[in-house]
Amino acid sequence: MKGVFSPPGDYSHFKSQVPLHKIPIGSKQWRYYDFGPKVVPPLVCLPGTAGTADVYYKQIMALSLKGYRIISVDIPRVWSHLEWIQAFEKFLDVVDVHRVHLYGTSLGGFLAQLFAQHRPRRVKSLVLSNTFVETSGFSASMPWAPVVGWTPSFLLKRYVLTGIRDGPHEPFIADSVDFVVSQIEKLSRDDLASRLTLTSDVAAVGPLQLPDSFITLMDTNDYCAIPQKLKDQVSERYPGARRAYMKSGGDFPFLSRPDEVNLHLQLHLRRVGVEARPDLVPKIPMDDDNNGSSSEQNDRRDSDDPPTDDKRDSETPSSSNGPPLLPESMAPSSSGEPPLLSDSADTCTTEKQLFLGDGDFTRAECPASLPPHALIYVASNAILHSTCEFLVVKVSAIYIETLYTNWSLVGNSEKI
Repeated sequence: MKGVFSPPGDYSHFKSQVPLHKIPIGSKQWRYYDFGPKVVPPLVCLPGTAGTADVYYKQIMALSLKGYRIISVDIPRVWSHLEWIQAFEKFLDVVDVHRVHLYGTSLGGFLAQLFAQHRPRRVKSLVLSNTFVETSGFSASMPWAPVVGWTPSFLLKRYVLTGIRDGPHEPFIADSVDFVVSQIEKLSRDDLASRLTLTSDVAAVGPLQLPDSFITLMDTNDYCAIPQKLKDQVSERYPGARRAYMKSGGDFPFLSRPDEVNLHLQLHLRRVGVEARPDLVPKIPMDDDNNGSSSEQNDRRDSDDPPTDDKRDSETPSSSNGPPLLPESMAPSSSGEPPLLSDSADTCTTEKQLFLGDGDFTRAECPASLPPHALIYVASNAILHSTCEFLVVKVSAIYIETLYTNWSLVGNSEKI
């Protein structure tokens, strides 16, 4: 997690293809992505405390190309679980979505369960990953929770980062950690304080009207910021849910194991009756296609243009067609280095700096046919420029010496 983070190429391509929506709903500002055929019931992705809507970009790109509609949202600034339920319901009304499939990780999974409990008619299925069903353990570990709203931003970020395992990771997991850390840096103090408040406020998920067969539990078996005890409580709460355990993946399997996560999500959507519409997917140009098209255009342009070397060889330079060619000693080399000067051209072809009235410098050549008055102008400007530099250096030295003398006198007087 150290050093300068460079966003991966597929994320840059995602940002260039998928628009980010920002809409105010009441006093809440919603930031989300919505991509895929609108006729398909959407899968809404809810991030954890350290995540944003961007962390699910791999799911958005992969599943939308298969004909699924994916909506990934940022958790807005809400300060209670009831406020979250009401705000999320208003958001679904604004985007004209009535029944949804929810995929939540960590805090996002807990909020998805709360919404399914209090708004059962609007949730068709759940995918829960590395989440929990009650927050008493987090509340006990945060005795400073009542003042979280006044805590400085750097302390909140440090607290969130301490929950992410910092140690030797395999490359894909390390990349996922780096990406999430870069997203944490984009969160404001109020965003972090709001999410930590939702995590620390004592609450528990009650019974759901949703059958267990419409719930998929997708956990990683290596390590996770969520204690294993809390994940076991989720398994005990939904004994009939489908298990989709992953051998590894860390805290962010949707980034470190995207192919495996996407497969489990696709199987879940098929199992709960979501029919994909790949025929409605717009064609998205890929990076390779863009590079290929540009190279083809360059090849076509090269084939249409006549060879410049042959044209130069076939034409004889003359005064009517253009300026005479440079001698071999003045011709630019193929390596891009400046031309060498012959001994006979040292006084006439050397580049000089001319000081202009507007304070800029320009470079010009002095051909052998330069008139005398121009030579006098060049020489006088060069002498004037050198004189100014000399005077500036001398005056600066005298000024510094005077200051040093004055300081010495003041110091001696204070000692006396």
